[in-house]
Amino acid sequence: MLINAFYPNGLYEAGCDEAGRGCYAGPVCAAAVILPASFYHPLLNDSKQVTAANRNQLRCIIEQQAIAWAVAMVSHEEIDRINILQATYMAMHKAIDGLAVKPDLLLIDGNRFKPYLGIAHHCIIKGDGKYAAIAAASILAKTHRDAYMQQLHQQFPHYNWQKNKGYGTTEHRMAIQQYGLCRYHRQSFAIAP
Repeated sequence: MLINAFYPNGLYEAGCDEAGRGCYAGPVCAAAVILPASFYHPLLNDSKQVTAANRNQLRCIIEQQAIAWAVAMVSHEEIDRINILQATYMAMHKAIDGLAVKPDLLLIDGNRFKPYLGIAHHCIIKGDGKYAAIAAASILAKTHRDAYMQQLHQQFPHYNWQKNKGYGTTEHRMAIQQYGLCRYHRQSFAIAP
């Protein structure tokens, strides 16, 4: 069961999470979300535990009811330039930059984070299944990135990104074997069919 708040009321907590870190193609996407202390939705959970239809429903609810939210992407070119870990930190920082309200505390999914100047943070392993703000960020990061990959699918339908979203599925690896890499693939990843 998700816990609504990490700290007592009176502090603005922003949950932060990313999507697409392990993909072969496309950007890494991060979201930052500040929820009202009273926010509750029975479907809210780690995005990987929620169906696509429910994720899209939750996206609308989160975007309407959040105190503030922002999503940021870092391109595959930048991932190749600075590496995926640094690109993930960059995406999270850009999402935090985009918040209309400055949080007092950052709740980060995972075990590592590059500190954001002037805001304390806590790293929480599997935090997207424990804290509502992180779960909400995971939903926004995943749905925004999925929508972007569906747009890219129109240009390169043979990779079937509308289904695999750029992850290294068997189908995606077979398509790479047949068609090679395209300009949206991460050249720095050891991509093998």
